[in-house]
Amino acid sequence: METAKVDRAGMAIAAGLLAIAAVILWDATSLPAPVYGIGPRAMPILVACGLILLAIGNAVLAWRGDFPDREDFDARALLFILGGFAALMAIIGFNGGFIPATTVLFAATATAFGRRAIATDLAIGFVIAFVVYLMFSKVLSLSLPMGPIERLF
Repeated sequence: METAKVDRAGMAIAAGLLAIAAVILWDATSLPAPVYGIGPRAMPILVACGLILLAIGNAVLAWRGDFPDREDFDARALLFILGGFAALMAIIGFNGGFIPATTVLFAATATAFGRRAIATDLAIGFVIAFVVYLMFSKVLSLSLPMGPIERLF
């Protein structure tokens, strides 16, 4: 019976995900307790739990040696994603608002992953950003950067 070799990079990724989750959980404890409703602690805890699940999954796959072969580095894709982040910061910095900034980031990331339907990706990004904005601003009572679109709600 052949034994699988442990994937060190996969274990390192799992450890990194777990460390990030621990920092998020630790930081969430400094947020104020909710007076009513869910409160601001809910989302960081939810994100940390998701990262813990990803860390466990990565660790299991790495331990078994079941990681798929890694793809070659794609500098163009990385530049699209970094460009999307730069655009997000610029749009927010010039008071464009959360929704348009996140829409552009979504479309840039989709393009980095090989999609070429820019108009469709902008529409999908807009809907996702709109839902996220409503969740944070109305359900969690947290403020996100406001621009002309956000002021309508």
